[in-house]
Amino acid sequence: MRKQIILQAFDMTAAMHNAHGLWKHPESRRHREYKSLDYWMELARLLEKGKFDAVFFADVLGVYDVYGGDEAAALRDGVQVPLNDPAFVIPAMAAVTNHLSFAVTVSTSYEQPFHNARKFSTLDHLTNGRVAWNIVTSYLPNAAQNFGLEKMVKHDERYQIADEFLEVSYKLLEDSWEEDAVIADPNSGVLVDASKVHRIKHKGTYFSVEGPHVSEPSPQRTPVLYQAGTSEKGREFAARHAECVFVGGPTPEKINYYIEDIKARAEAYGRRKDEIKAFTFLQVVVAETEEEAYSKYEDIKKYWSADAAKAQYGGSTGYDLAAYENEEELFTYKHTEQGQSRAAYLTKDAARPFTVKEIHEKFSKPAEMDIFVGSPEQVADQLEDFFVRSGVDGFNLTHYITPKDLQDFVELVVPILQERGLYKKEYKEGTFREKLYNRPYLRSGHPAKQRKRS
Repeated sequence: MRKQIILQAFDMTAAMHNAHGLWKHPESRRHREYKSLDYWMELARLLEKGKFDAVFFADVLGVYDVYGGDEAAALRDGVQVPLNDPAFVIPAMAAVTNHLSFAVTVSTSYEQPFHNARKFSTLDHLTNGRVAWNIVTSYLPNAAQNFGLEKMVKHDERYQIADEFLEVSYKLLEDSWEEDAVIADPNSGVLVDASKVHRIKHKGTYFSVEGPHVSEPSPQRTPVLYQAGTSEKGREFAARHAECVFVGGPTPEKINYYIEDIKARAEAYGRRKDEIKAFTFLQVVVAETEEEAYSKYEDIKKYWSADAAKAQYGGSTGYDLAAYENEEELFTYKHTEQGQSRAAYLTKDAARPFTVKEIHEKFSKPAEMDIFVGSPEQVADQLEDFFVRSGVDGFNLTHYITPKDLQDFVELVVPILQERGLYKKEYKEGTFREKLYNRPYLRSGHPAKQRKRS
């Protein structure tokens, strides 16, 4: 059977995500309605109608305050602020769907593993096993300040913390409760067999957790594990832990390089290459005809906010574009403690060096290398070509005008992909992991399973 595309909607429970300035578009609803459960339930129904596999919720824990030295630009155009906690909309979205899954971003830098394990066990129970965890280490300086730190923990140490965070999580989710611990037998008067519930007694460099886990095993036990980041440390972490990786790059070939590198590293850990599925960004502007699509795209450009785009870039990289005075200077890679793969994107990973002036021009409009524009057939052609050349398993579909762009994609592009055999016509039954891998639990070669209960 032909390899089929896995589709996820890329979103945030915020007034705006990465459609910088598009809140001003007359057809945009999200900045008015993102606080409403009705909005998120309507979106869930739409995505399930389009046979989307999941909605991928990004999240941050601070404001973007690098550009210009403060958060003014970010606040003016709602750069991922105001923002609510994505975990709270998931039960409502799950209640009106049967198959749509939910990937939730949670940072290992500022959470505690015990609390996080209970959150994901709860969500996995309430959704009948339709939950994933996007593991991030957080890159905003303001987030560190919000959690009592003067400065961010250094980039590489954040991954050391994440490794131990995952070790504790596996102990709680996989080891603490045996599968048949819950008896619920009125005749014996025993709800839970105490001999089958275990304290984890973890004492490490960053965490001390006694246990036991307070939630019984959920349908997947451990949620499907996502990781986003293509820095050296990020790829190493993904190779060890991730089932799904979110990979960006300036070309399909560069994305393919990162994917193959992560999979090769995974093999070195005793894992199989097919244990990892890879996703990248997808942005689509589609209409009935090519002319209408380009007219729609030109209209989108009118609302674009360059300052908002620069604010988001500044927070994610540590590069304050407002501080570059010489426009003819080459824009080169400089180490920061923020997102290193994002910093590499327009510097050392770019096909050629850019000047500061060219970088400013790039942020004055949507990033054209990441956008497919055209009629439904043209968009399907572009998507198929990228799918084959990059080697990804699927896409995180972003959207300028929400929810209209998603509606257009579902109505115009999905049927063509289905006709070509590139996209499913019906969902498989089961949990999210069963849909992705035909099994409910992590594979035996995964580090979560390669441990012995203490």
